[in-house]
Amino acid sequence: VVTSDVLREARILILHMGRDFSFDDCGRAFTCLPVEEPGAPAEALVCNLDSLLGTMTHRLCVGSPPGVWVCSTDMLLTVPSAPEIDWDGFQGVRVIAVPGSQAYARNHGVYLADEQGLVRDIIYKGTEAQIQQCAGPDGTVPLVCGVVFFSSDAAEQLLATHVIPPLDACTYMGLDSGAPPIQLSLFFDIVLCMAGGMTEEDFVKGGSDAIVRSARSVLWTALRAFPLSVACIPDASYDYMTTSASDHICSLTLLPGSASHFRFCKTAHSHVDQPWLLEDGSSVTNCLLEGAVRLAAGSVIQHCHLQGPLEIGPGCLLSGLAAGSSPALQSCPLRDVVLQGHHVRLHDLPCRVFTLTGRLDDWQSPADEATYLNVPWAEFFHRTGIREGDLWDAEMLRRSRCLLSARLFPVLHACEALGLEDVLWLLAPAVVASERLVRWRAAWRMSWQELLPCLDKAAELGARRALFFLQGQHKVRRVLLGRQDSSLLPLTRSAVHEGYHEAVLGTLDEVASTAGDAGIAARALACIADVLGCMARGEGGLRSGPAANREWASAFGRLESGDIAGGVRELAAERQKWMSRPALLVRAARHYEGAEQILVRQAVMSSCQFVTVGQAELPPLGHWVQVVCPARLDLSGGWSDTPPITYEHGGAVVDVAVLVDGCRPIGARVRRISEPELRLVSLGRTPQSEAAVELVCRELEHLQDYCQPHAPGALLKAAFICTQVVQFPSQKPLRAQLMESFGGGFEVHTWSKLPHGSGLGTSSILAGAVMASLYRAAGKAASTESLIHAVLHLEQRLTTGGGWQDQVGGLVPGIKIGRSKAQLPLRVEVEKIPVPDGFTQTLNDHLLLVYTGKTRLARNLLQDVVRNWYARLPSAVQNADALVSNAEECAQALRQGNLPLIGKCLDRYWQQKKCMAPGCEPLAVGCMMDALRPYVYGQCLAGAGGGGFLYVLTKGPRQKEALQQILTKTEGLGNFSIHSIEVDTGGFSVEVVGCDPK
Repeated sequence: VVTSDVLREARILILHMGRDFSFDDCGRAFTCLPVEEPGAPAEALVCNLDSLLGTMTHRLCVGSPPGVWVCSTDMLLTVPSAPEIDWDGFQGVRVIAVPGSQAYARNHGVYLADEQGLVRDIIYKGTEAQIQQCAGPDGTVPLVCGVVFFSSDAAEQLLATHVIPPLDACTYMGLDSGAPPIQLSLFFDIVLCMAGGMTEEDFVKGGSDAIVRSARSVLWTALRAFPLSVACIPDASYDYMTTSASDHICSLTLLPGSASHFRFCKTAHSHVDQPWLLEDGSSVTNCLLEGAVRLAAGSVIQHCHLQGPLEIGPGCLLSGLAAGSSPALQSCPLRDVVLQGHHVRLHDLPCRVFTLTGRLDDWQSPADEATYLNVPWAEFFHRTGIREGDLWDAEMLRRSRCLLSARLFPVLHACEALGLEDVLWLLAPAVVASERLVRWRAAWRMSWQELLPCLDKAAELGARRALFFLQGQHKVRRVLLGRQDSSLLPLTRSAVHEGYHEAVLGTLDEVASTAGDAGIAARALACIADVLGCMARGEGGLRSGPAANREWASAFGRLESGDIAGGVRELAAERQKWMSRPALLVRAARHYEGAEQILVRQAVMSSCQFVTVGQAELPPLGHWVQVVCPARLDLSGGWSDTPPITYEHGGAVVDVAVLVDGCRPIGARVRRISEPELRLVSLGRTPQSEAAVELVCRELEHLQDYCQPHAPGALLKAAFICTQVVQFPSQKPLRAQLMESFGGGFEVHTWSKLPHGSGLGTSSILAGAVMASLYRAAGKAASTESLIHAVLHLEQRLTTGGGWQDQVGGLVPGIKIGRSKAQLPLRVEVEKIPVPDGFTQTLNDHLLLVYTGKTRLARNLLQDVVRNWYARLPSAVQNADALVSNAEECAQALRQGNLPLIGKCLDRYWQQKKCMAPGCEPLAVGCMMDALRPYVYGQCLAGAGGGGFLYVLTKGPRQKEALQQILTKTEGLGNFSIHSIEVDTGGFSVEVVGCDPK
């Protein structure tokens, strides 16, 4: 309940609805604007109410004291982002005005104010001299724009009057007490009594009858003491929504002033098959236009589903027409007309009624001096054979006979269904008219005045909503099949909220199963996961998690086998069992993301066509083939190499191969052994360490967990399969395969001096080292380019789903940039970056590696990044663009040998990583970076972030000790350590080292 106590601190906004509106059955407040808001969390039509609410909340009301704002909804209002209203020492009531021309003011209200900004009078449709009096130095006048602010004190006084007769008759309390209703104007009854130039006698006398005069007397007593000031907002604009069709069409086809927070667009929330047929200066909102629909400049279509071929000339407004109306329109050229379909309820009978008027017609002018369909009534009567007696009762006064009261529009017919053709004939030449006249006369008809109380606003809003989601389904197809970078997540949220999720899911199923493209199908499955996630409404647990429940295995199997359509059908059937509660919905969403990853893997595995393997000499039995590799530093562009971003957007990463503390930290060695088995040994941190994990595989089934990344020896098992040293699956037992091809088995040792989750690319580089040594030990030879693509293939089989930058960084020597185009098959091309003489040594002197003591797990980070990319969140798309351009800029800075510029690229890169994977900067790492910032050109966490190694580009050379001292003094860092790094210009080495690897 609004009491005086509530008013003390409350900030209240009242939006009042105004009268009915000829051009929108839901009124001026719900008139849709040709606007889209790409940044909005949920996709929705934007109506005038939204625009005014945004203007009031974020612009006009900012900084105002507690009180009550009142805003009319019968105008389009545009206000600059910072209107700068001065509220210092404010008391009383303030009206908001916008500057307008004196010509416009002749049909509107203006404020007459003194030099202190206090209102003297409100002049409505004044004389030229009265309006001139209100003008400022620039010749403009302060227009009344329907916005008033009452301070808490003034609002309390106004509220108190609602129990005082006769003002109680403005409320239902008074009406229910038997008082006759009275109608008051906000401006000319309530606000005007506070105008300084007004006397009590003039004010009270201005009332239209005794009751209104009595009401004005009460208002004078209650409010007169409050000062009334005006704030005229420079650069604001105001457009009253009149009953003129020309004005309305104009306001929807002209761009609003630059001060607006909305941008009008030609097509808003619409699907148009042939957009090139819409002329500039036309406007289409919430429509589905199929086939050839030609729309001339200066015409508007809203809430219509039309099927071409159609031609709509200039000066038209079409609204509320369904697809069934199209045949009638195809034979009727339109120009300068307003054609609307209405939902009407007559008692309990719902029906559709069509109205047709001319753009230049006036609703209320007497027929003797007015037009209908833009021609004088007499001419209309002559052409159609309609008589005055058909439209108006004989006893109706001539001056009351106008378009508003003319019974023109057929509502019901005794024997036939009525349609659009029953009003379109009114445009027809006399020859056609005679046939239609009889049918028209036989129909029960109503005037617009009679139809207004019968309009079914709920049905109208329901029809608009249904059409919105129907065009939304077309948008889903258009965005996915056209590979557009538009986010479907806002539409998904709206569909779930409004109960249209089944329709959207059906469309996504259809796209996934019929696209014939694994990339499009994968994105469609990711969108289905988003729908399910939205349906859980924030409950049901984390979106990232396992996705290997046996119930989904059959569908996954179909996808793995390449039967996308069958797989999508089975997924949809299984999904129905998981829709009943949030926890099940979230688990189903995870499995859809698992299904999408199968298709991503298949897309990436197309890169194995760039793996070429030649023959080499088979090393002797028992001789080790040893490969040692550098680590890698990603200087910019990482994440753009991650599937699917890398083949849907294109990627570029600048990488450096580095020695850590003077050595290559990652290695593998392989030898053939006489026993037909696979011995997989993971050593500690060096080739000489004791075995940490040892595994022997003698049967093929020992390899079957190769695709579970956390299974013991999974990477090594996958390497045997991907290098085709072992055929899996196969009818032939493992022992037989090994004996036939190699005369025995293999022993593999791997090691890494780097801690787990270092961010230096260890696992991918290790995969490269294992594959390089395995190929060589099996008597095969593979180029570096082949190894890069072979590792990509292996990581997809392993289901870790990594990108290509790690192996490019560790297998290609020195400083380079890797690139991939936005296409399949995925191919990585590497360009070495030439640097000035001596610059490699300069880099060695200025680069340092700081181990943060924090480990990270990239897996959930990766799931989140892929999810955001598939949702095409604007931030993810912009960031992907920025990553690639920053990589090219970093490569240029390296070519120039420009340390400060490289540092800038590193800092920018760290911001981009944080945008791609929020939460990848632990608190302690933030403290560390803050402490180092004054001493470095730039710094960044290696890899995906979240922990591991921080690399810094110091301003001075050889700063290891200085940095050690700075970090030792910094609190809360834990176990950090500083390591030297240098560019490895030699790259990885493959050598046959004999029987004794030591």
